[in-house]
Amino acid sequence: MNQVRGLVFYKNHFHDFFDKQSEKAKEKIDYVLFLVTHIDSVPEKFLKHIAGRKGLYEIRVEIGNNIYRIFCCFDKGKIIVLFNGYQIKTQKTSIKEIDLANKLMKEYFSTI
Repeated sequence: MNQVRGLVFYKNHFHDFFDKQSEKAKEKIDYVLFLVTHIDSVPEKFLKHIAGRKGLYEIRVEIGNNIYRIFCCFDKGKIIVLFNGYQIKTQKTSIKEIDLANKLMKEYFSTI
Protein backbone atom coordinates (compact mmCIF):
# COMPACT_ATOMS: atom_id res chain seq x y z
CA MET A 1 0.00 0.00 0.00
CA ASN A 2 1.47 3.35 -1.04
CA GLN A 3 1.67 6.29 1.31
CA VAL A 4 -0.55 9.17 0.16
CA ARG A 5 0.21 11.63 3.01
CA GLY A 6 3.20 12.40 5.17
CA LEU A 7 3.27 13.11 8.90
CA VAL A 8 4.90 16.04 10.66
CA PHE A 9 5.19 16.12 14.45
CA TYR A 10 4.92 19.73 15.65
CA LYS A 11 7.13 20.24 18.69
CA ASN A 12 6.95 17.44 21.27
CA HIS A 13 3.23 17.45 22.14
CA PHE A 14 2.30 14.26 20.28
CA HIS A 15 5.36 12.36 21.50
CA ASP A 16 4.68 13.39 25.12
CA PHE A 17 1.13 12.01 24.78
CA PHE A 18 2.21 8.85 22.92
CA ASP A 19 4.98 7.93 25.35
CA LYS A 20 2.49 7.80 28.27
CA GLN A 21 0.23 5.22 26.59
CA SER A 22 0.15 1.45 27.09
CA GLU A 23 1.76 -0.79 24.47
CA LYS A 24 -1.69 -1.83 23.24
CA ALA A 25 -2.75 1.82 22.86
CA LYS A 26 0.51 2.66 21.05
CA GLU A 27 -0.09 -0.20 18.59
CA LYS A 28 -3.63 1.00 17.82
CA ILE A 29 -2.50 4.63 17.47
CA ASP A 30 0.24 3.50 15.06
CA TYR A 31 -2.33 1.49 13.10
CA VAL A 32 -4.73 4.45 12.78
CA LEU A 33 -1.86 6.77 11.77
CA PHE A 34 -0.90 4.20 9.12
CA LEU A 35 -4.48 4.24 7.78
CA VAL A 36 -4.64 8.04 7.75
CA THR A 37 -1.39 8.24 5.78
CA HIS A 38 -2.16 5.41 3.34
CA ILE A 39 -5.89 5.70 2.48
CA ASP A 40 -7.05 8.36 0.01
CA SER A 41 -10.49 8.87 1.54
CA VAL A 42 -10.21 8.35 5.31
CA PRO A 43 -13.52 7.40 7.02
CA GLU A 44 -14.87 9.86 9.59
CA LYS A 45 -14.52 7.08 12.16
CA PHE A 46 -10.75 7.80 12.07
CA LEU A 47 -10.47 11.45 10.97
CA LYS A 48 -13.03 14.16 11.64
CA HIS A 49 -13.12 17.94 11.24
CA ILE A 50 -13.63 19.88 14.50
CA ALA A 51 -16.81 21.92 14.12
CA GLY A 52 -16.23 25.66 14.33
CA ARG A 53 -12.42 25.37 14.05
CA LYS A 54 -11.22 26.12 10.55
CA GLY A 55 -8.62 23.59 9.43
CA LEU A 56 -8.48 21.64 12.70
CA TYR A 57 -9.14 17.88 12.70
CA GLU A 58 -9.04 15.05 15.19
CA ILE A 59 -7.66 11.58 14.59
CA ARG A 60 -9.94 9.18 16.45
CA VAL A 61 -8.64 6.01 18.11
CA GLU A 62 -10.77 3.55 20.07
CA ILE A 63 -9.53 0.57 22.06
CA GLY A 64 -12.38 -1.14 23.87
CA ASN A 65 -13.85 1.50 26.18
CA ASN A 66 -10.81 3.78 25.85
CA ILE A 67 -11.10 6.66 23.40
CA TYR A 68 -8.18 8.82 22.29
CA ARG A 69 -8.07 11.98 20.23
CA ILE A 70 -5.06 13.42 18.43
CA PHE A 71 -5.45 16.88 16.96
CA CYS A 72 -4.00 17.68 13.57
CA CYS A 73 -4.27 19.81 10.46
CA PHE A 74 -3.30 19.52 6.82
CA ASP A 75 -0.42 21.44 5.26
CA LYS A 76 0.00 21.58 1.49
CA GLY A 77 -2.80 19.00 1.21
CA LYS A 78 -0.61 15.92 1.54
CA ILE A 79 1.01 16.46 4.93
CA ILE A 80 -0.70 15.90 8.26
CA VAL A 81 0.71 17.95 11.13
CA LEU A 82 0.14 16.30 14.52
CA PHE A 83 -0.37 18.39 17.63
CA ASN A 84 -1.57 17.33 21.10
CA GLY A 85 -3.46 14.20 22.03
CA TYR A 86 -5.42 13.02 25.04
CA GLN A 87 -7.64 10.24 26.35
CA ILE A 88 -11.32 11.12 26.54
CA LYS A 89 -12.78 10.63 30.01
CA THR A 90 -16.27 11.99 29.23
CA GLN A 91 -18.56 12.04 26.19
CA LYS A 92 -17.50 15.55 25.12
CA THR A 93 -14.24 16.59 23.51
CA SER A 94 -12.29 18.82 25.89
CA ILE A 95 -12.53 22.52 25.00
CA LYS A 96 -9.17 23.03 26.76
CA GLU A 97 -7.51 20.47 24.46
CA ILE A 98 -9.20 21.95 21.36
CA ASP A 99 -8.01 25.44 22.34
CA LEU A 100 -4.45 24.14 22.81
CA ALA A 101 -4.55 22.44 19.40
CA ASN A 102 -5.88 25.62 17.79
CA LYS A 103 -3.08 27.63 19.39
CA LEU A 104 -0.46 25.10 18.21
CA MET A 105 -1.89 25.16 14.68
CA LYS A 106 -1.64 28.97 14.57
CA GLU A 107 1.95 28.76 15.88
CA TYR A 108 2.84 26.17 13.26
CA PHE A 109 1.55 28.23 10.35
CA SER A 110 3.18 31.42 11.66
CA THR A 111 6.61 29.72 11.62
CA ILE A 112 6.55 28.39 8.03
